[in-house]
Amino acid sequence: MAKDSGTGLPPGVETAWGLRERPGKGPRPGLSVDRIVGAAVELANAEGLQAVSMSRIAAALGASTMSLYRYVASKEELLVLMQEAAYGLPPEGPAPEEEGWRVALAHWARSMREVLYRNLWMLRLPITSPPTTPHALAWMERGLACLRSTGLDAGEKIETILLVNGFVRNEATLAADLASAARASGGTVQEAMAAYTRLLTRVADPERFPEIDAVLRSGVMSEEGAPDEEFVFGLERLLDGIEVLVEARNGRDR
Repeated sequence: MAKDSGTGLPPGVETAWGLRERPGKGPRPGLSVDRIVGAAVELANAEGLQAVSMSRIAAALGASTMSLYRYVASKEELLVLMQEAAYGLPPEGPAPEEEGWRVALAHWARSMREVLYRNLWMLRLPITSPPTTPHALAWMERGLACLRSTGLDAGEKIETILLVNGFVRNEATLAADLASAARASGGTVQEAMAAYTRLLTRVADPERFPEIDAVLRSGVMSEEGAPDEEFVFGLERLLDGIEVLVEARNGRDR
């Protein structure tokens, strides 16, 4: 089992920053933290977070369960390292000084969404602390850099990043839940939404729910839009609101 380095940091954070002592060569020299985390991420992507256990990972690696604990002290540490590996470093995006903060921040949001869609199990992890690991901080740094020339103060920049990140996570969670429900019923998301529309048509009395009835009669709920239409709409409206704040701050400073 990994030894306490005395930093006072959670084990997973220590390992992510390279502050925990690595075990020496053992009976299985091919085993490593990276291999264990990689196998865990692969398992989570294939079967969901609930399938991840030290015994399942050990079986996938052809090792004993106890041998894994020489590299990863606990399931909690493993989850931190899995999230760090799944995040990776943020991709290079448009320079806000050249393309504008709005284009840069939209790219950051879409990139984060792509990470979550590739690793939907991340949405099931409890958020127990602000970002503390290298990759998580790199994403935070990139988001803040998008706002460098906006005139927002430090607190407003942090709140803006939290606001956009929260929107991205909520949209990805909703999409994941709808996809999961559709799979459980043996259909697709489009089929599930069509069934929902038919149900509303039957139960939503026009006198009691006139606004819902108006939406149903418009036919909009039966239309199949572009794949990312709802995400784009929500993100653009969010950026519209942030732009009002940016303009207000710049006006204040003049």
